[in-house]
Amino acid sequence: MARQLEHFPNLVAMFLDRAQTNGDAPFLWAKQDGAWQPTSWARAAEIVSSLSEGLKALGLQRGDRVMLVSENRPEWCLADLAIMAAGCVTVPTYTTNTERDHAHILENSGARAVIVSSAKLARTLLPAVLRSTACDHLIGIEPMRGAQGVQTHDWAGLIEAHPADLAATAAAALTLARDDLACIIYTSGTGGAPRGVRQHHGAILHNVAGCIDIISEDFFWGEEVFLSFLPLSHAYEHSGGQFLPIGLGGQIYYAEGLEKLASNIEETRPTIMVVVPRLFEVLRARILKQIEKQGRFATYLLDQAQGIAERDLAGRSRWTRLMDTPMELLLGRTLRPKIAARFGGRMKAMVSGGAPLNPEVGRFFHAMGLTLLQGYGQTESGPVISCNRPAAGIGMETVGPPLLNTEVRIAEDGEILVRGEQVMHGYWRNDQETARVLKDGWLYTGDVGHIDARGRIVITDRKKDLLINDKGDNVAPQRVEGMLTLEPEILQAMVHGDRRPYLVGLVVPDPEWLADWAAREGIAQPVGKDDPRLARALQAAVDRVNGGLSVIEKVRRIIVADEPFAIENEELTPSMKIRRHVLRARYGERLEGLYKK
Repeated sequence: MARQLEHFPNLVAMFLDRAQTNGDAPFLWAKQDGAWQPTSWARAAEIVSSLSEGLKALGLQRGDRVMLVSENRPEWCLADLAIMAAGCVTVPTYTTNTERDHAHILENSGARAVIVSSAKLARTLLPAVLRSTACDHLIGIEPMRGAQGVQTHDWAGLIEAHPADLAATAAAALTLARDDLACIIYTSGTGGAPRGVRQHHGAILHNVAGCIDIISEDFFWGEEVFLSFLPLSHAYEHSGGQFLPIGLGGQIYYAEGLEKLASNIEETRPTIMVVVPRLFEVLRARILKQIEKQGRFATYLLDQAQGIAERDLAGRSRWTRLMDTPMELLLGRTLRPKIAARFGGRMKAMVSGGAPLNPEVGRFFHAMGLTLLQGYGQTESGPVISCNRPAAGIGMETVGPPLLNTEVRIAEDGEILVRGEQVMHGYWRNDQETARVLKDGWLYTGDVGHIDARGRIVITDRKKDLLINDKGDNVAPQRVEGMLTLEPEILQAMVHGDRRPYLVGLVVPDPEWLADWAAREGIAQPVGKDDPRLARALQAAVDRVNGGLSVIEKVRRIIVADEPFAIENEELTPSMKIRRHVLRARYGERLEGLYKK
């Protein structure tokens, strides 16, 4: 099936093919008035056809950019497909963007129109639209008032005014080639202004084919159900959470939000989930707490499950497997079914990407009987480059073999280079940066690693994130930070120490642990961040981690953050990576002060 996808000239053609095959079967689901309501494949195709004609009626031409500002919902997918069906280029942006962010992307992309979901999101967007030199149209998915200086259109009215003509839409779609630009995805970036990555239709189709190749190889491919909750404006969710389900002919449920994610998982019972490591860390912490509350027997079962997982990942012998069989049977009747039920009961695989996964977290979920596959990529590569798969042997320290039809080689300095159809054609209106990362058809990823004996990529460092101490030793901060956040006391962490004699850290206490600790110690809430008792308790957690670190990785001293790192305070990217330059600007003086004590 993966190879059959290669005949599609573009993403719209793939969608129309699946819509014709699936007809009235459900495709997109959203919760309305407390109940999940579907949009069928056939109805979705009609909306895409009508909306694409509506966009052309507004005067939009082939190649024009259309900005899309919306939370995850069925209309996001329909708008994206309609923009492409009209021959235009989607410019997705985050709902958390500031007015300044919107202004930069509007001006840089030259978007002629914007589709926005609600009046609430339009409040931040509209001032940027009015200052834009190119944007003439604002289309509201939900009703909103017009604004002087821009033509405002109603989503439903635009669709109603242009009856669907699927034959004409399909014919128009055939004029788009795989090399044609599909979208410009602005990387949220851990530093500097966002850059627009030019993703062509073939880049995303290549990713879809490669991912389906993995599913076909390792799992029974049936009626696939996805739960979409990562921002669709991120390349990872855009390709993996939207176009992969379309390629599979699957269904997409749109989560109500992170706070309702756990209940949404149990309700929708997804078969595949695309997630980021931070979610796994949070889920692991919650599961561990629940197991501990159930008493000694539950804790004993957990220890046994983790022991079996470690032996399994290391390669159990036939004799060891035989010895583990009685405990496997017991776990299969006690602990594991309860965990599986929390994930809907029919989960085939959860794919982790967007940031490095701590191997200990991966081993934990393997112990719980859940298949956790770590992938690797970046927006500039569609975004998927590689992914673990059971047939190749799941190694929690690796990110798996390269995707189908993807070349990977290691440069002399250890940098990972990638070549294939999924590699971007460059950054939008940024020739200098394009020339820096694209050389002779190879994408220079900026990641450092090697390929193991089984053909799996192992990432050891990130070139630009490396800390180099005053003795010239390299330290990978993400590894240390990942170990710190596995401690129950620590929610988030950043280490600091470039050109310094040792590492120091910035930590955010876990709020649940903090409440329990304060109650035990008889300390009134809220606990001040400068309370020496809190500092000692957190340092004790850091010292536990230090016991498993090399001398150059040990974190000698810490300070407590003023507040959690968040997207809203611009200390996290929308894919939950820490923005080091923002944190350094805010806390740099205090961190440097730790070296004077």
